[in-house]
Order: sequence, then C-alpha cells, then structure tokens
Amino acid sequence: MKKIQWIIVLVAIMIIVLFSGRSLTTTLFGESAPKFVRLEPGNIGVPYERKMVWKTQSSFADSIIKNWSERPIAENMLSGKGSAPRILLAMFFAKHHLDEANKILMKNTVWGVSGSSWMLNKKGDYDFTATIYTTILYLFGDQPDVLYPETKKYLLDVLLYEDGNKFRYTAPKTLGLVNETENHLLMTEGSRYLKNRWIQLHGNKEGYFDNEKNGMESKLLALLEEMKTAGLYEFNSNPYVGYTITALLNLEAFASEKIREEARNVLDYMNFCYALGSYQLKHFPPMRRRYEKASFTSLVTDYHSIFFKSWLSYSEIGNYNKDVRNGDVHALMGSIMPYRPADKAVELLFNKGDGYFVRLGHGSEASPEIYSAGKNYLISAGGVNRGKRSLIVAKPITLFLNDLTTELSGTFHLAGPGTDFMEWNNTGVCRNFAVAEGPVFVPPGYLPVAQKDNWNIYQSRDSLLIAVYSTHYLGILTVHEKQNPQELVDRLFASNSDPEKLRSQFLFPGGLMIEYDVNSPKDKWVIRFIDGNSVNRNYDKWPLINME
Repeated sequence: MKKIQWIIVLVAIMIIVLFSGRSLTTTLFGESAPKFVRLEPGNIGVPYERKMVWKTQSSFADSIIKNWSERPIAENMLSGKGSAPRILLAMFFAKHHLDEANKILMKNTVWGVSGSSWMLNKKGDYDFTATIYTTILYLFGDQPDVLYPETKKYLLDVLLYEDGNKFRYTAPKTLGLVNETENHLLMTEGSRYLKNRWIQLHGNKEGYFDNEKNGMESKLLALLEEMKTAGLYEFNSNPYVGYTITALLNLEAFASEKIREEARNVLDYMNFCYALGSYQLKHFPPMRRRYEKASFTSLVTDYHSIFFKSWLSYSEIGNYNKDVRNGDVHALMGSIMPYRPADKAVELLFNKGDGYFVRLGHGSEASPEIYSAGKNYLISAGGVNRGKRSLIVAKPITLFLNDLTTELSGTFHLAGPGTDFMEWNNTGVCRNFAVAEGPVFVPPGYLPVAQKDNWNIYQSRDSLLIAVYSTHYLGILTVHEKQNPQELVDRLFASNSDPEKLRSQFLFPGGLMIEYDVNSPKDKWVIRFIDGNSVNRNYDKWPLINME
C-alpha cells in the first residue's frame, strides 16, 4: 500500500513539474531553485578590508533587545514558526526573567520538520525555529546561570533534532525532483553542522559528529562557494533574504575558521551589492520571490536594510533612517550577532564618491541589477520579469535623491508598458540616464524650473537638475550637475528635437549618444549602442559585478 502511495506522489510531482510553471510548483512545494552556474567575477572584487572601529554598545540595539525580551509568549506560540524563539533569545541575552525563559523553552516541542513546506509536507519550515535555537545554544550553552543545564540538554537532545551528515539538497517529500533554495539549505544544514560541532567541541569524538569526517564541512564550503561565485537564486528576496542572512550570521560566528571565513565572504558579497544598489538605505531593486510582495512601496524597510540599520547602530554614523517596522525580527539578530560589514560597503551607503555605473549579473533566466550613481543620487533599474516561472518581481526605475523620502510615491520613477510588472523590461538605465516605455512620475512638491516642449527641468535641494521627457508611451530621465536650468532645457531640446528619433535614441548635449529599444525582449538589455558602439545586451551572461 505504501509503495502505491509513493507511486501516486511521484506521478503527481512529474505532472506538476512537466506541465506547470514554476509558480505553481513553488505554490505546492514552497520553493524551487535551479542548479548553481558559476558566473564570471567581473572587473571589481568584493571589498573585505576592515579598519573601522565599531562601538561595543548601541542604544538602538539595546532598545530592540529590550522590546523583544518583554513580549509575552502565549501557549499557542510554542508550535509553528513564529516569534517565540526570538523572544526567548532576547530574554536570555537581556538576562530577563531567566527562570521563566528556561521553563518556556522546556515546554517547546519539535512541531515540524526542516525544509520547505508544501502540499505533502505541511509541517515543514522547522528550520526557521532550529536556526534561532542554534543561536541560543552557542551564545548561552556555556553559561549555566543563563541557560540552565537541564534546558541546554533538552535543547540539544530534543529541539535540535538534526545531526550527522544527511545533507539534503532537495525539498522534503519531492523524491529529489525539486531543489531547495539558499535560505532552507543554510538554515537546515547550518543548524545540523553547528549541532555536530557543539557536540564534538564538548568532548564527543564520534565520527558521526565530526564534520570533517562525515562530509558536512566540505558540503557547506561548496554551498558557500557556489553562492559567492554564482550569486543568489533568491536575490533581494522579500522575505527570504532575511533568513539567508540569519543563517549566515550563525555560521560566521560559530563555525570552523574555514566556514566562518566563507560565510563572511558571502555576507560581504551580498552587502557590497546592497551598498552599490542603495543610497542612504533607500533600496528598491528587482527581486526573486514573492509575487504577493510586488505591491510593497517602502524604500527603507526591506529586510536587508533592517540588518544594515542594526549594524550601523554600532558605528559613529548617527544620522540615518532607523525605521524597522515589520522587520524588527531581523533587527534583533543584527543587533545581537558579532558580524560587521566591510568598510567600503558602509562608506558606499552614504558616499558615492565621484559616482559609478555598475551592472550586477544573476545568471540565466534572471534579472540583472543596474545602477548609476552620482555624488548625491542613485538611479536604480527596476529589472525584468522573465515569465511567471521566474518568480521575479520587476520594479519601476527609481531615482533616489539626498532627501527624506521613504516611499516610492516620493521619488521620480518610470516604468512600462502599462502597470503590470510582468510586462516590463525596466533595464533601460545607463550612466546618468533612464528610459522606459511609459511616463515619468514626478513626486508632489516638485515644480519645473525650466520647460520646453515635453522637456521639464526639476531641481533637487542639492542643486541637481533632473531632466524629464514624458509621454504616455515614452519616459526619459537624466541627471545633471552644475548647469543652468534654462540653458540645459534649450540644449536638450536642440539635441533631441525629433520626437520620432527620441523613441530610439537620446543625445546628451555635447556628449554621448545612447540608442535603445524600449520594446526589447525580456532577455535583452534595453540599451543597444553607446556612442555607436554595440553593448553586451545578453544579461544572462553578465558577470557578478561589472563597474564603469
């Protein structure tokens, strides 16, 4: 009978995989990722240098920890992935009601299994809980006055049930047909590895727990190397990037020196990409997973931004947006764990120097990230959806300025055609330039300081000039420094007076000619030629980081 049931499951999975898009597969299986394919590294390496002096105390972090430690834990919070493990983590860290914290932890049960939840594995996702239990074990397991000996034993023997070397690359109960993604791989196998390591470090020398002998060390190193050289499948994911970072923070803090270094390198790669694609913690990039998050319009509260806000609270930088609404779940881990970003990533958050133009590759069937930065601004390309199976949310092309705007509605942005992000190819960004098949949105409060025909010039508080050409079928935005508004609009109009030519080419006055196709297919960069020179439009083959 059991054999027949598995045959039915196998047939069902094969039908779904063969005849359904990845979106349906993901709905049923929770997650699905392709095999990693190494990309060329590009022309700039990830910076790792650390000379910054970080403070040991943070009032921001203290407030986050205090807030979490004082939250009540109801009985129904002890089963299922929820906030109870993090409340306990904060209680132990703050030394807050330790008797109660130990009693509550002893009441917790193994409520599910690790790995993705889906139709036949409805009690998946236990790894979300196990990851925080692992943090508790390592931070307090050698402090018997905080984590009582009997509590530690229960945590280690019962709640952290994954050990040994059963490294699972695929989602549970999918017969190996559906690959797991980074966040589950790192949470499940990172927690398994760290339990093994704890047991071995505390005197048990059995080969079963020896990560070198049982293969866990090499498998985790290979996974981290793949993420570092192929990029993330769940790039900029809302919400999964937060859990990927959480699992990496555990490895960076508690693993062997080899794995600590590789986990730090992956974090540094992720944080460098974030720094290149954000300005003053405003971040609105294309992302993979989930479609229901496409309507989110906050520029400052994605989970990656939340981690940076926690880290920055230990720096001398004080004047930055500290809003962590809906993301304090990650502010807690960022506040507690010892990792700090590399110096260059911190610098780039607020200081773009003389500016740059950078393209980030994410491999086949993905969306690139494209950014053009100047001293007081950043143009963020919205990317492209590659069909429903891609799970990619494209965003508008967005201009971040040196202001206090925190919502998309407060920015200059453009997208098109229409309002359905699945129809967009918003990769039309070049240095100081953006174009899309749709109008430019001008935020409230901005009035043109110069006008001519369909060209309008707006001025930022830093005296930047934002030139906008906008019709229902074409939007162009360019950024200029140290120019007279009326002279600029006259020169722009003189250089681009033919609206038919403007559909496919733009000439900077006295400068570059950019040719583009706003109707480009979804596997091609909208930009076609720069000053008559063809460009590599196949972003499936772009390197990880290429800067000009």
